[in-house]
Amino acid sequence: MAGVDPRALRVYVVTSARFAGRSHRDVAMAALVGGAGAIQLRAPDLPDDELIAVGSTLARASADADVLFVVNDRPEIAVTVGAGGAHVGRGDDPSEARRLLGPDRVLGMSVDAASQAREAEDVGADYVGVTVWATPTKPEAVPGGLALVRAISASTSLPIVGIGGIDATNAASVIDAGAAGVAVISAVAAAPDPIEATRELVRVVDRALEGRGG
Repeated sequence: MAGVDPRALRVYVVTSARFAGRSHRDVAMAALVGGAGAIQLRAPDLPDDELIAVGSTLARASADADVLFVVNDRPEIAVTVGAGGAHVGRGDDPSEARRLLGPDRVLGMSVDAASQAREAEDVGADYVGVTVWATPTKPEAVPGGLALVRAISASTSLPIVGIGGIDATNAASVIDAGAAGVAVISAVAAAPDPIEATRELVRVVDRALEGRGG
């Protein structure tokens, strides 16, 4: 397996078209300029032809910036557009996603328990996403708080990305709990200046990682 450099996961921006009239492309490009290490195209609102068009554009831009680009829930689209990987939930058949992606693309998997993190390792995931706090952008996710980040960190060697209710004011606590990085949606997509919001997250996360020697 290719694996993933944990440093790529430090600041991981997930696109959303819900805020400030910005498109998925707008959010992703701002995050790239701001220094994000990973971009996820999460666009259930787009039909497949538009998803492929946007994904192809972002795959090229991310590759040019040496940034990891993944597609949410659609590993077949990830392969089609030349993305670096895909991110799936436990209900999305992660074993099939691993097969579709092959050995050289990154597979991320959402988990909400330490036992699920071990399952993610078994199916060939390269990192796991953990919901930290409640968030209106993903109301179905069950938040586990910093305690869950600590528990999963102790149970797996996979890098952990915290998501849910995270912004520059609390990102350091997620890193201190054992996460390799933080994933955000509204903290960038809804920010008055999404480029500067990304830069501030990078500053906060890098300081936190340096503080724990990571």
